[in-house]
Amino acid sequence: MNASEVLDVTLLSLRVSLVATLGILVPGVALGYVFARLRFPGRALLKALVSLPMVLPPVATGFLLLVLLSRRSLAGAWLEELLGRNLVLTWWAAAIASAVMSFPLLVLGAEQGFASVPRRIEQVAATLGASPARVFLRVTMPLAARGILYGAVFAFARGLGEFGATTIVAGNLSGRTATLSIAIYDRIESYREAEAVLLSLVSLLVAFAITAAAEVFLRGRATR
Repeated sequence: MNASEVLDVTLLSLRVSLVATLGILVPGVALGYVFARLRFPGRALLKALVSLPMVLPPVATGFLLLVLLSRRSLAGAWLEELLGRNLVLTWWAAAIASAVMSFPLLVLGAEQGFASVPRRIEQVAATLGASPARVFLRVTMPLAARGILYGAVFAFARGLGEFGATTIVAGNLSGRTATLSIAIYDRIESYREAEAVLLSLVSLLVAFAITAAAEVFLRGRATR
């Protein structure tokens, strides 16, 4: 396995994880705010539904996504008509699977971030004439940023390491859908231990770099 192949697999994995994280960022933060601030009938049921990917076997989640994205389903047929192709066995399918599997982590991080914001500070800002939107953007969001960023980082890392659901909906197509985790498994299956070790080290370094960068950024914000 040459350096070009390692780079291609790594870049594909980063692309899949980045698209997945960006796709769930807005709904994940919004849902985290709802869980942190609102009490309503069915809240516990909704939280349980959001948490399902964390407790379901990834293969089961992948199979459900495969059925959903299949051209035989209404959603799959609609997406195929809209995009001009079916998403199954593409890197987009891998991104969707990663998004579903990492969504609970982002919601949890955002919920904890919003729950840590003192309501009194928001009330003081409101009494000084700030509109609800301004209070949210200038007070609530900056104070909740640590939890949101942690949620986003762990969601990204979860997407980077996703295997079970991704394999079902995206397959193992070299250069097209084979992310780091899938490539590692493929090397283990074909008894290419040295290549599996190399890809594992790359995965470890990427995950460490992302989490370390986030920690440094958050420390810098806290100091300022």
